[in-house]
Amino acid sequence: MAKKILAIDLGGTSVKIAIVTPEGEIQDKWTIKTNILDDGIHIVPEIIESIKERIAQLELPSDELLGIGMGSPGQVDDKEKTVIGAYNLDWVEKQYVGEQLTNALNLPVFLDNDANVAALGERWMGAGSLADDVVFVTLGTGVGGGIIANGELLHGAKNVAGEIGHITVELDHPFDCTCGKKGCLETVASATGIVNLARYHAQLFAGESDLKKAVDDGEEVTAKDVFDLAKIEDKLAVIVAKNVGQYLGLAASHLANILNPSFIVIGGGVSAAGVFLLDITNQTFKDNCFKQVRDSTELRLAQLGNDAGILGAAYLVKVGVENNA
Repeated sequence: MAKKILAIDLGGTSVKIAIVTPEGEIQDKWTIKTNILDDGIHIVPEIIESIKERIAQLELPSDELLGIGMGSPGQVDDKEKTVIGAYNLDWVEKQYVGEQLTNALNLPVFLDNDANVAALGERWMGAGSLADDVVFVTLGTGVGGGIIANGELLHGAKNVAGEIGHITVELDHPFDCTCGKKGCLETVASATGIVNLARYHAQLFAGESDLKKAVDDGEEVTAKDVFDLAKIEDKLAVIVAKNVGQYLGLAASHLANILNPSFIVIGGGVSAAGVFLLDITNQTFKDNCFKQVRDSTELRLAQLGNDAGILGAAYLVKVGVENNA
């Protein structure tokens, strides 16, 4: 295939758009602000307008384009190409995203949940190494995930498979989760969850610690602060980091014992803690895995950063067009 792909990664604050080759080369990439005013009715029209402007600037004929791939927050119906319940976009009601894009740009559209799409990107061009069985866990403001089994994304009965952030990992002193449950992985391993842990353990800690001082003084503390301090052996920060790794490792062991993927790939902003976080997580992971699973499933750090969603969206088109050929 010599044609190019339009790839869209829709987020709550910005939309990343790119022109990608079927071989995974990003040839052009730009960003527009996500306009969530008026219940998000401007989001798709502004994406369409931006694409039309860029195509005109590049003098790119429409017959050079293979299709449009898109990752979106919310509950996505990949067959109907609709989105519902993307609350950070103010999309409460069903949005006919695919229909709008196809009508405006006269191209086939392939749509999926943003975490699923990022999982495809990492599997195709990143840490997933094109394995047939890969789980992607993204640690950001929340915790998301995508599951690929036998080379196919798992969607589930209602297109909500892969809600890894809502695996329960804490029963003794659980934090409330935005989903309405308590003790979810998201409450202790996301960027906000790690701050939850820092505040909780600061109340129990009596020794010397820069992290404790910052928390007690009401300073703004981030997940990055916690891991930076843990790396230089701040005692409270080490306690918090170990807890994060234990929760994440426990959740990963459940995923591995059930799915036995070749790789569980950890990405998102929190994963910037890198090998330090991976090493802590890996110990609990191995301690809680069935032996044959432990020997065949590997934890890895994501490789693509912010490009995972773009590349996954392109992969949706590549595979979708090939399957329909």
